[in-house]
Amino acid sequence: MPTTIAQKTLARRPLAATAAALACAALLAACAPLSGPSGAAAAPPPEVADGPVRVGFGDPAAFAEARESPRELPGRRNEWLRNLQQHLAHEATRHLAAGQQLDVTITDIRRAGSYEPWRAPQAEDVRIVKDIYAPRIDLEFTLRAADGSVLRTGARALRDPMFLSRINRYPGSDPLRYEKTLIDDWLASEFRAARG
Repeated sequence: MPTTIAQKTLARRPLAATAAALACAALLAACAPLSGPSGAAAAPPPEVADGPVRVGFGDPAAFAEARESPRELPGRRNEWLRNLQQHLAHEATRHLAAGQQLDVTITDIRRAGSYEPWRAPQAEDVRIVKDIYAPRIDLEFTLRAADGSVLRTGARALRDPMFLSRINRYPGSDPLRYEKTLIDDWLASEFRAARG
């Protein structure tokens, strides 16, 4: 029995639907590494311990920086968080007296600068640094003596509205130079008494 044109068309439709489904699956698989599983945020960097100093994070996905920079991929965010974490651990070690231990949990960060996509289509990924976009870091800490007793504990809100007017010891190419200065200032003022 000869096949009709209608039968040939019906026979091809399942192939077209299958090809479309395969194309959609391939596209979704290609995009998966960009967003993580089910669009979930990447895990925060693990706690860093540099001798007597341990530095961890609250939930980086809930940080002000994450809310105000939604286009930033979690992997990229974790990269600069890890850099800031290592800086704090390294610098804090210099401020402690022998035997002291410091635990720090960063609970929120808003980096210096912001994105102003209304400037131009090419500027949507460019961080504009102005004094109205001052850096801020919220953290909690516990300072312990060599015997484990608590010497000092507290929560601090680090702010510097004059960050652009100050001399910065970090090079202009360091994207975290303002946040590092904020941390350095806190360590110098908070732990001056701890050493003495």
